[in-house]
Amino acid sequence: MTKAHVTTSVNGDPYEFLCEPGETLLTVLRDDLQLTGTKEGCGSGDCGACSVMLNGRLVCSCLVLGVEAEGADVQTVEGIGNKDSLHVIQEKFLEHAALQCGICTPGLIVSVKALLEENPNPTEEEARYYLAGNLCRCTGYDKIIRAVLDAAQTMKEESAI
Repeated sequence: MTKAHVTTSVNGDPYEFLCEPGETLLTVLRDDLQLTGTKEGCGSGDCGACSVMLNGRLVCSCLVLGVEAEGADVQTVEGIGNKDSLHVIQEKFLEHAALQCGICTPGLIVSVKALLEENPNPTEEEARYYLAGNLCRCTGYDKIIRAVLDAAQTMKEESAI
């Protein structure tokens, strides 16, 4: 098979890569671009561990082909803060102990960011509904939801300043 040439933007940086027509965006991110924050949990779009934003839309990168990133804007967990300056969402996950093994955490962080961009002041029910596609086997969801609601409040207070 002939590999496709793809030009895209990932976390605001331009990237070019070659990929097989059937290769997933998840595989490209992890193996070709060395952006290993995005995790593979199930490979079938059921767990949310591989969640990324594609042109502003939350997607499971295991269900998106790498060639579909052509001309697109991709945001992964690596683009949401860094080791020197964590995003409020990341800080609140740490503060509320909303993580354990870490497999689901990157997908949750990306999903929470998408939620708060769409709905900056979600109710607990709205947050639970929005994050229903992200499975966590270790932490349980109460700590995660507390972190989400606290992050929303903090971000709201920071934007008012």
